[in-house]
Amino acid sequence: MDAHPIDAHAPGSGPDDSSGTGRAIVLVPHLRSRVTGGPGARDRLALRSPEAKREEAAGLARAIDLNVIRSAVVPIGELRPSTFIGKGKVEEIAALVKTDMAGIVVMDCALTPVQQRNLEKAWNAKVLDRTGLILEIFGRRAHTREGSLQVELAHLTYQKSRLVRSWTHLERQRGGFGFLGGPGETQIESDRRMIEERIARIEKDLEKVKRTRKLHRDSRRRVPYPIVALVGYTNAGKSTLFNRLTQSTVLSADMLFATLDPTMRAIDLAHGARIILSDTVGFISDLPTTLVAAFRATLEEVIEADIILHVRDMSHEDKDAQSHDVQDVLRQLEIEPERGGHLIEVWNKIDRLDTEERAHLFNIAERQTSDHRPVLVSALGGEGLDQLKEAIEQRLSLKRVVLDLILDAADGAGMSWLYRHTEVLEKSLRDDDRMAIKVRADAANAERVLSKFGLTRPSLN
Repeated sequence: MDAHPIDAHAPGSGPDDSSGTGRAIVLVPHLRSRVTGGPGARDRLALRSPEAKREEAAGLARAIDLNVIRSAVVPIGELRPSTFIGKGKVEEIAALVKTDMAGIVVMDCALTPVQQRNLEKAWNAKVLDRTGLILEIFGRRAHTREGSLQVELAHLTYQKSRLVRSWTHLERQRGGFGFLGGPGETQIESDRRMIEERIARIEKDLEKVKRTRKLHRDSRRRVPYPIVALVGYTNAGKSTLFNRLTQSTVLSADMLFATLDPTMRAIDLAHGARIILSDTVGFISDLPTTLVAAFRATLEEVIEADIILHVRDMSHEDKDAQSHDVQDVLRQLEIEPERGGHLIEVWNKIDRLDTEERAHLFNIAERQTSDHRPVLVSALGGEGLDQLKEAIEQRLSLKRVVLDLILDAADGAGMSWLYRHTEVLEKSLRDDDRMAIKVRADAANAERVLSKFGLTRPSLN
């Protein structure tokens, strides 16, 4: 047995569950000797404390209504191929599972199918690894058909890798047809084939969704409304900020992955510019790659966005590690967070900070260059939202073109077209009874204006 005991936290028995199926123990393996995964992983894990990881894992378990009766950090010296943790720890945890009458053990790590099977046998309980747990949460949170398809695709991809010869029903052979001869296919082969067929059908359905989303994006491009997408670590306050800015009632709660399906609303900024604000799924550390791939159709709203708002919980002890995790997912989407002018950091939950901490953050923000300066807000209380809107408007103005037009006063069709495809800033009647109009548009619509009205090259605002 390892010399270090399990660092356990028992928050209480919670709701009674005599069957034991909902009583869960959450374990966070912590590798003491080294950090694997390259320099980037080393930096992230060094920033993230075992205690914070324990709290997050327990929060994930509670997000699917598990009764977490105990959560613990499990120090380990090296990874074991058969059980991930050492034999002594396996026996120690088996005693805890029996004492606590737990029906589920959540391991906050990625387990191989063999490791999962061996631990379930040793503990006589259902074992969920981090990927399986997040998939369970996503399955509960998806309400639209698109979200359900994306979750099912990720779940089937994960389940396919779990088809190992560990249950007797998977070892039976199904008889072949008489005219074909041969021993037939095993049950595991049949299960894998059915999963592959279902995956193929879902991918076809999602391809239709992708085409529909592209049509929607193309139609929005014909209207002069830029897209502003909210991204951030789960529970950073994105949905609360979305509700504040749009006066909506999207579900927001102190819960990991409270919302999953994307939501879009149009809002007007201080100087009259209209934008479409998009709320997306929250990110998390070690987000399964199958989920990133499955939700790519949804996250394309982020890829296509004119501005990305990276919402950060500045009251969280692991805020820097969370920021690294969000940036990693953005890079998987081929978005470079460092690209100036495209991303605005929103430092949220400053209402939870004391006066000294707030002053320190404001000082840090003021020292940043204009295209990297964060905006400090309290989405809950509304503080800083006017400054955020101004920052969005200022960034968008750098990417849009201002055009001065002269139209006949009777050209109602031309005026209507401009209102549909550009942002009309000013208009006035000239002495010669013609209309002077100043409009602002993105690069694509500016070219359409030039072509339609036969103008010279535009001036930049």
